[in-house]
Amino acid sequence: MLANVGTLDRVVRVVAGIALIAWALMGGPVWAWIGVLPLATGLFKTCPAYSLLGINSCGMKK
Repeated sequence: MLANVGTLDRVVRVVAGIALIAWALMGGPVWAWIGVLPLATGLFKTCPAYSLLGINSCGMKK
């Protein structure tokens, strides 16, 4: 898969994912485990939803 998640987008996803997972580990609600998804998409530089919608936050490629 081609990368479609830009640098700032990746940072936000990774931070949000880690925060949600930490919250779940500290006794937060079960739904906080959803943080695995933004963490994974940030680490792998690709988002399946972006691919379906034709979004690319990586910038212009020539």
